[in-house]
Amino acid sequence: MTKVEYNLDQVDYKILRLMQDNGRINNADIARELGMAPSAILERVKKLEQKDVILKYSAKINPAAVDQKLLSFIFIKANDIIGEQGVGLALAEIPEVQEVHDIAGDDGYLIKVRTADSTALVDLMRNTLSKVEGIISTRTTIVLQTVKEDQQVVIPE
Repeated sequence: MTKVEYNLDQVDYKILRLMQDNGRINNADIARELGMAPSAILERVKKLEQKDVILKYSAKINPAAVDQKLLSFIFIKANDIIGEQGVGLALAEIPEVQEVHDIAGDDGYLIKVRTADSTALVDLMRNTLSKVEGIISTRTTIVLQTVKEDQQVVIPE
């Protein structure tokens, strides 16, 4: 696998921090904050998108507001060969699965799942996960309370 060189400077880091804190911030506000021209900010943001530094823009939705109150993590043992990701790709297609991680250890994958309740989780496991070819076994952990859940990354100073 080739290592990607992003070559980010301090201005890029400042732009990323502002955008991560407020995904709706516009280029004019970023320019004002950094004392730069809006056209320069627009060009930098475009380059950050092209380099895959900025991957996506989205809104964070309260799961309870859309009846997704139960958060679970499921460890999945699969018969994938190392480097093969057939099971992982199949898991990624399931709407309730928010994250799929190929992990080291006895289990091959760790997935993050949101469902309405435990009945919906059982239904997902019986009627969807059980049909994914290559899954040998699962271990499920149900979250009782979330103390912190954040997608933000630490951006260097």
